[in-house]
Amino acid sequence: MTARLRRLVPGTLGILVVIALWWVIAELFFTPKQVPPPPDVLSVFRDRGFDYYREIFSVTLKEASIGYLWGVGIALVLAVLVLLLPFLEPVVMQFAVITYCLPIVVLAPILIVAHEIPVKGGTSATAIDLAAISVIFTTVVGAVLGFRNVDQASLDVVEVYGGGRVQQFLRVRLVSALPALFATLQIAAPAAYLGALLGEWFDKHLEIGVGPSLYLAQNNRETALAWSLGLGCALVSGVAYFAIGWIGKTITPWAKGTAS
Repeated sequence: MTARLRRLVPGTLGILVVIALWWVIAELFFTPKQVPPPPDVLSVFRDRGFDYYREIFSVTLKEASIGYLWGVGIALVLAVLVLLLPFLEPVVMQFAVITYCLPIVVLAPILIVAHEIPVKGGTSATAIDLAAISVIFTTVVGAVLGFRNVDQASLDVVEVYGGGRVQQFLRVRLVSALPALFATLQIAAPAAYLGALLGEWFDKHLEIGVGPSLYLAQNNRETALAWSLGLGCALVSGVAYFAIGWIGKTITPWAKGTAS
């Protein structure tokens, strides 16, 4: 318990310091229309109510989750292909780099035109696509590095007993790579959420979601509402990041030096 408290105290103090600095700077140097102080943001949370945030965040979370699963799935398949068929590595890595370098401002309009108009209360296919694209590069690179960071002696043992690349992958590389894979999946979660949010921002046909709400808050100069939505996005991304990290530590206890 003491060790856990030692880890929690610095983080809690850091958050409190950031909030205090935000409050002081907002009061001294800006108007509420420019940078709202914390009480104004809390007031918006209270006035809008939980149901408002639940409705819009549930749409964006659904898009991010679907895109995340598609993007991670594609990336892991590509990483496995690199391990089993090494001659494909240049092609796979070039594809991953292309997904990372694609300009969102150009790609989003193309996807919007290619997809059907979202139904009211439904999800944006463009947001799902951008969420998937946002995680491919980091997941491919992290997975390939994790698969390759193995004990050569363990691979040799499998080979001596007649195992080929597939057996080496299943019995050694996959288990050894799990900690690195979960670290990569942690990074991918906020990236997927950001991709979905950008897709909603560009897809003006979407009526419900964090993106449309942010767009309306900007146009109506509702600064406190925009800040509340931004803080909500940060909270959701942070929860996803730490949840995946916790799952990774639970499944791979050897990665932190504890007994399995």
